[in-house]
Amino acid sequence: MTNGHSFVIILSYLGERQTLRQIVPPTHCPACNSALEWVNDQLFCKNSDCSAQSFKKIEHFAKTLKIKGLGPASIAKLGLEDYHDIYSLSQEEISFLLESEKLGTKLHAEIQKSKSVDLITLLPAFSIPLIGTSASNKLAKNISSLNEITLETCTEAGLGQKAASNLVDWLVNTFHANEYYNLPFSFTCKKQAQVSSTDTKGTVCISGKLKSYPTKAAAQQVLEKYGFVVKDNLTKDVTILINESGIESAKTRKAETMGITIYNNIKNLIKEI
Repeated sequence: MTNGHSFVIILSYLGERQTLRQIVPPTHCPACNSALEWVNDQLFCKNSDCSAQSFKKIEHFAKTLKIKGLGPASIAKLGLEDYHDIYSLSQEEISFLLESEKLGTKLHAEIQKSKSVDLITLLPAFSIPLIGTSASNKLAKNISSLNEITLETCTEAGLGQKAASNLVDWLVNTFHANEYYNLPFSFTCKKQAQVSSTDTKGTVCISGKLKSYPTKAAAQQVLEKYGFVVKDNLTKDVTILINESGIESAKTRKAETMGITIYNNIKNLIKEI
């Protein structure tokens, strides 16, 4: 994920004269008026307090935590500028700002429910570059609390150097600086047991959308709990392919040629253990 806004120089022909005119790129961010900086032939706003950036981060946060009803329109009406704002409003205040007691009650309940998410789900919500669900799941095999995150534990978990650096820098310069530790989360997760190659029940690859679990990350946690190793790609060590969508994907066709066992429901696989 890139921070800020990017602008591209556009060259166009005008009228019958076919005269090439260069459109001059902006020099300042249209949202916060901060000076823009060139990065790899694109312009970016580097102001961390930019209102447009804050809006998008809150939108991503709500989407990741599955807070139903907290979309762009609600974020604007509630005047949210920071993660703290989401949890500072009472049910009455939300209802008043949304001009609907019914919507306010529902949204308040969704916000309260989001407080129970674990660290695996929470970390990707903070818009940390290169820290998504995959990185978060890797960390969960080595840590059980946010306080255990260091460059060493990140490396041991299999995070790349850049991802590890981004996460540790975020902890120091953003998490603590903005007092995110006061947000209503436990910042903990259940440490996932690591399965050795000799103890594994099989190596699984998931193709397409799932029906048995809401996300691939959730399915991976369950599969690893039962002793399976989960791979993103159909490598030579994969022994089981999950295809619950019913769509004959490229992975499915390849698995068939490789003689790999294919399941249409993860729960059926688990029942056979």
